[in-house]
Amino acid sequence: MENDTRTTDVEKRKRVFSGIQPTGTLTLGNYIGALRNFPILQQEYDCVYSVVDMHAITVRQDPAALRKACLKMMSLYLAVGLDPEKTLIYFQSHVSGHAELGWILDCFTYMGELNRMTQFKDKSAKHADNINAGLFTYPVLMAADILLYQTDLVPIGADQKQHLELARDIAQRFNAVYGDVFVVPDGFFQKVGARVMSLQEPTKKMSKSDPEETYIAMLDDKDTIRRKIKRAVTDSEADVRFDPENKPGISNLMSILSVLSGMSLEEITSVYGTSGYGRFKDAVAESVIEALTPIQERYNQIITDKAYLQKVMTEGAEKASYISRKTLGKVRRKVGLAALQL
Repeated sequence: MENDTRTTDVEKRKRVFSGIQPTGTLTLGNYIGALRNFPILQQEYDCVYSVVDMHAITVRQDPAALRKACLKMMSLYLAVGLDPEKTLIYFQSHVSGHAELGWILDCFTYMGELNRMTQFKDKSAKHADNINAGLFTYPVLMAADILLYQTDLVPIGADQKQHLELARDIAQRFNAVYGDVFVVPDGFFQKVGARVMSLQEPTKKMSKSDPEETYIAMLDDKDTIRRKIKRAVTDSEADVRFDPENKPGISNLMSILSVLSGMSLEEITSVYGTSGYGRFKDAVAESVIEALTPIQERYNQIITDKAYLQKVMTEGAEKASYISRKTLGKVRRKVGLAALQL
């Protein structure tokens, strides 16, 4: 990449950054809340999408499995419709600027701020035998991921607000000392279907780290999707209506059907309200299958094309490194690190 595309556009497009860890299984929740919108965003914004593999190693990983998971994640990025000619797609670990800026920003982050991070407390409880420094400071690396690319907007869910606020605080603190070095990013909140709940615990968000029966994986086959939807927790009533407080299971399934089919909640109630849960669940399952089948077909083609994946990987690393060097050069000068003339 010979230049940062935003500097050559007549009208500067806002930059969007998003990163997903290549661990666990991407779910229908990830698709509806994030991946489904990625191809739409690339039409309007200058998008940067990272496979954040460095974040993954705060928990011990099998090396071969992690490398495979990274290629799987990149393949899914491409399968949902991301175009590497329009969008920057790369592996976080291929750009050393993430680690370098992460260290510098560590020096502008307070212990009290990191102590308040709720995800550190949650992960520490789950991995009590490996509460490492990386687990404690990874919100700073997240801030570096965002600030390195002078990001304007970060697509986030409600559970990620705390990390974005920390990134904003660090950027503002750095700028207050050294001038306008970083763009202070704003959150980009999805308007519809951003929160898909667990099929077995519908008051809890669908998560790729939970037991398999609680979520629909993006690569689940048709029979598995039908079985999981059929077994999804509902209630003892028989009417289909949107009532998250009293009917969280049915409301969750209605949200999924609404997002994927385009039907309003009122239309769903009108069509399925008194027909019983069986017919309604069948409709939900078929809407999920219709949405995921084309993605699965493209994924199966891409994941076996090693040459194409290597090309996307290499070109993405080159483009990301170019952009990151511009930010790092300015940061290094501001904090007083000596320049090296090669």
